[in-house]
Amino acid sequence: MTCDADVLIVGAGPVGVGLAIELSLFNVSTIVVERNACLHRVPKGQNLTQRTGEHFRRWGVSREVRLACAISRDFGIAGVTTYGKLTGDYYFDWLRRADVSRYYAADNERLPQYRTEHVLRQRLMQFDCASLLEGWTATSLQNEDSGVTLTAEQAGRNPLILRGRYLVGTDGAGSFVRRAAGIGRQIEDHKRRMVLLVFHSRQLNRIVERFPGKSFFHIVCPGLDGYWKFLGRVDVNGSWFYHSPVDAATTETAFDAGRHLTEAIGCALDFTVEHVGFWDLRFSVANHYGQGRVFLAGDSAHNHPPYGGYGINMGFEDARNLGWKMAATILGWGGDRLLATYDEERRSIFVSTADEFIKRLINDDARLVANHDPVKDGEGFERAWNRFAIDSNLDVDQYCPHYSGSSIVVGGDKASGASGKHAFEARAGEHLYPARLSDDLTIVDILGDDIGVILTGLSEVEIDDCRRSCMQSSIPCSVHAVQQTAETSRWKAGVIVVRPDHFVAFAGKDVPKNLCAVIRKVVGS
Repeated sequence: MTCDADVLIVGAGPVGVGLAIELSLFNVSTIVVERNACLHRVPKGQNLTQRTGEHFRRWGVSREVRLACAISRDFGIAGVTTYGKLTGDYYFDWLRRADVSRYYAADNERLPQYRTEHVLRQRLMQFDCASLLEGWTATSLQNEDSGVTLTAEQAGRNPLILRGRYLVGTDGAGSFVRRAAGIGRQIEDHKRRMVLLVFHSRQLNRIVERFPGKSFFHIVCPGLDGYWKFLGRVDVNGSWFYHSPVDAATTETAFDAGRHLTEAIGCALDFTVEHVGFWDLRFSVANHYGQGRVFLAGDSAHNHPPYGGYGINMGFEDARNLGWKMAATILGWGGDRLLATYDEERRSIFVSTADEFIKRLINDDARLVANHDPVKDGEGFERAWNRFAIDSNLDVDQYCPHYSGSSIVVGGDKASGASGKHAFEARAGEHLYPARLSDDLTIVDILGDDIGVILTGLSEVEIDDCRRSCMQSSIPCSVHAVQQTAETSRWKAGVIVVRPDHFVAFAGKDVPKNLCAVIRKVVGS
């Protein structure tokens, strides 16, 4: 089969473009097909984690993302949980992402998804091996042993026939690619219609001055069975968004924005409506993240309510995970089993995130309002509220997606999942702590696109043996013998094998008996 590109990507949202950038860094050619001719300006996907900041650093857009932020760090991008209404008596700091910044090589950010998309698209256009086709709708695909063929159409134009080695669907929850590839999905419908209201109100800016440094607000309300009212800044000039459950029959013309905002905030509000939309609260996950030469990432593979800010961040992690595995396979150093581990690793992360974090958040809210009332039992409610605050803020430290149970990780001691605890120690299957090597250099700055072997505290003889083992593996490896310092000692390991996505594949105090075999296992050989 003659290929127009190594990888075809359907969907130019942040995940699709992020994947294309990741592949371009390996000099793997891509064509991204996007049905929309311009970016949607509805704010979503705003809470970006430190791990996503590491992706931006890898993709060369950290500075541009920072400049695109509509809210400065000096202003503050943290959150608050309140009870009953925004102006109520009970509240606590919530989702304090900055608490775990020391474990990452980047800071968390907050900006609307369309601004992130703009930055990523500008970066993609800097690669000669990447193309973006806007205004083309994918209409059919053939998933064959030798490659994939995609047909795309645009009004008034002849159909476009594209061929590639692989195809990735990043085309949203209603994914054409998923359906065309015959991949089923599991849906858990909570039968809740939700509104997304975008509005402008400088008065609300003044109301929230009681919460300095806060940009999003989770309101726990009796009678909503744990489902949220949620307010967030789009910028500092009075642009806001609001999510809330509504009656199933609610339409745009029937939606009473004034009543909703008055109840959520606790007072009448001067505002101007900019957008009203609706979405259904449900969880869905594809039965498989890949079928033959077709793969899914982001919302095409998994979808959940925007509670806790997990969605876009998980999608970016899909792109990093799939990107290096697909590149390794195309370039010839990935083993026969490597691409299959994308589904193995990433699907377990979504299921764990949905069950242990998002659904638990909903259930915890429901339990609080069902069992405790500040009017009927003030002291009892305060005790429950204080416990609720502690439990809610454990999530940031305990959300540590890992691949400890992966078949290409050596020495993992638990099943892969999203729950863990941040640590400096290098542990098999977990994110590598980016130890600082100097004032302006961390270990991730010297790791490349290959398998990294980090050595610290070893003798020259041991270092030479490791270099020979890497050469014998016939896998692209780079050996980094770094000085043992207070920083690197935090790893508690003398030998660390690191994947291109900066997850630890092996960690030990001593050189393993067969380092060559370890490296081969990491790439699925």
